[in-house]
Amino acid sequence: MMIRGHPVALPIICRAMKVIRHVSVAPTSARRLAPGTGIDAHRHDDHQIVFAGRGVVAVTTRAGSWTALATRAIWIPAGTVHSHQAHGEVELHLIGLPADTNPLGLDEPAVLRVSPLLRELILVCTREQTDDTPEQRRLRAVLCDQLRISAQQPLHVPTPTEPRLRALCDILHADPADNRTLAALGRQVGASDRTLSRLFKADLGMTFPQWRTQLRLSHALVLLAQNTPVTVVAHLCGWSSASAFIDVFRRAFGHTPGRATDVVQTDDRTGGVTPTSSAANTPPQAQGDVN
Repeated sequence: MMIRGHPVALPIICRAMKVIRHVSVAPTSARRLAPGTGIDAHRHDDHQIVFAGRGVVAVTTRAGSWTALATRAIWIPAGTVHSHQAHGEVELHLIGLPADTNPLGLDEPAVLRVSPLLRELILVCTREQTDDTPEQRRLRAVLCDQLRISAQQPLHVPTPTEPRLRALCDILHADPADNRTLAALGRQVGASDRTLSRLFKADLGMTFPQWRTQLRLSHALVLLAQNTPVTVVAHLCGWSSASAFIDVFRRAFGHTPGRATDVVQTDDRTGGVTPTSSAANTPPQAQGDVN
């Protein structure tokens, strides 16, 4: 779609996932996803870790969306209906964990900080898919230890259920640079700013400014994955200047947007997804059938 004269591919927000596949075992695998492709709505009986060694991946559920670049991973609890969306060339690494193995103690998705050690563990576990050996069990045990101490990141754009709030959020999803106040947006959706403020806290668990910042950061990651210049990203996402955007981005991710572009575009130093992987060889038109 076009935003302020620029072609932009925005994250898909799935509110009504009609066809839901059930895959009993969450796979452990590595594969490539072309820009704009993804994996359709499904659920597992296992937990799953989603990590993009390259590019940006978004995971969407009925509760909202979680977006992560290569310094973050996404935790998906067992039974959660979710879909995946690739932004930029994505090297996707998936790790399934049994339902009785929950090192995070979480029953909802979360974005996790990925340490250098955790990154290497994820890459090894997804590239060296062998039978259940003592070595594999030890690797999994260390991986779970690292997950347990991984810091959670507040990088979640929740989806509202209240109709007026949903209408307002749709407006801003369509144009994150819309800088109107809550009162002005409220006049368009038929609710006062006081009512909307209460609904944001009750329905989404955060304030309107917090939600809008999360939305803008999520869109910024998508645009950076598309090689959009930082100054253009700042404009399209509604920041008053590039420096203001860089400041918010650094506080959220610990580095600048320019560094994020390097992370998104750099192949895994160990060589990327192994070409012999059956998942890696899946053609784009069939990617919706693989987990």
